[in-house]
Amino acid sequence: MVPNGWKTEKLVSICTKITDGAHHSPKSVPSGYPMFSVKDMTHSGFRSESARHISEADFKALERQNCKPLLNDILIAKDGSILKYCFVVEEEIDGVILSSIALLRPNLNIVEPKFISHYFSQDWVKFYVGKALTSGSGVPRIILKDFKSIKIPLPPLPEQRKVAKILSTWDKAISTTERLIDNSKQQKKALMQQLLTGKKRLFDDSGKPFEGVWEEITLEKLAKYRRGSFPQPYGNPEWVDEVNGYPFIQVYDIDKNMKLKSDTKIKISDAAIGKSVFIPKNTVIVSLQGSIGRVAITQYDAYVDRTVLLFQEFIVPMDKVFFAFIIQELFEIEKTKAPGGTIKTITKEVLSNFKVHIPSITEQQKIASILINADKEIELLQQQLADLKQEKKALMQQLLTGKRRFKLDDKEVV
Repeated sequence: MVPNGWKTEKLVSICTKITDGAHHSPKSVPSGYPMFSVKDMTHSGFRSESARHISEADFKALERQNCKPLLNDILIAKDGSILKYCFVVEEEIDGVILSSIALLRPNLNIVEPKFISHYFSQDWVKFYVGKALTSGSGVPRIILKDFKSIKIPLPPLPEQRKVAKILSTWDKAISTTERLIDNSKQQKKALMQQLLTGKKRLFDDSGKPFEGVWEEITLEKLAKYRRGSFPQPYGNPEWVDEVNGYPFIQVYDIDKNMKLKSDTKIKISDAAIGKSVFIPKNTVIVSLQGSIGRVAITQYDAYVDRTVLLFQEFIVPMDKVFFAFIIQELFEIEKTKAPGGTIKTITKEVLSNFKVHIPSITEQQKIASILINADKEIELLQQQLADLKQEKKALMQQLLTGKRRFKLDDKEVV
């Protein structure tokens, strides 16, 4: 069923060209023309810094094969991350695409490109295409001939343009908020590097600048800590009780905002708690395996896995929030020293020799307060972003199905 005045059209009938990019990858060169794949896509364009480069001769050859996107073309991820990314080319792209990207060249006399890109960004469309048209037992991909047969409900062109214009307003607000989040994160990172090293000093409550040399101390002399534990073997169902069990913290459960996720992935049984390690809420923990260096100050009582280090008590005066930021920054530094920037695991013994510099407890608290406020600003922006995306999603469900209509004079009709 389509609304009055709408038509259901196959993609092939509303596009002058439906193709994909190069099926062979020319030799890379240090500098030249970018060759984009799905991994270089975002929701609004390409990341040029991540793309490979090819020679001018290879670029010209692929340009003749229609692998160079033109203005108003619609580019869609068709291999791997199917339909995860879909955008309209609004600025000239001086590069070519690989076969993992589908290129739709809409007939501008009958279709608004952004209406189509918004249509493909709907969750239910992604699900349908992924379920019905995906082929291959390895990397999931869409066969181009099947892609051409997809049917899309289309209103008249003026209404398409009106819908696209409204949704683009939300897109701009989302993009602006995303940039604000990125900027805030960069500012916080720079602030941490200054405050946690003493390069930038704050003022006490009386307005006097903090002075004095920070104390250098190893973690072994700063705090008492240990790994968590879990009864063996791991897969024994006797240890798990998802209904009445107790929260059990693994690396997965440590979020990226210095907090635990609202609920742990698994809960352990009465039989398991005697063989694990209990920690009360407000305990500082850090992951030692997998995603190393995830730090949290726990919000609830829980038991802890052996892949997580818990700090039981501090030997010297220490603000927990300041300490959590110190540990987080310490692991970031260690990652840069590792081959490829990756640490697979870290032992408690190695951790014992890590050195940190700490100021007085009063200065610690001031620094912690500044960084907490920076986190709150980021969290507020992230919530605004989530709200905008949800509002756009609800609006798309109305506009792209014809449940909410517009006349040419811009007056809304139902």
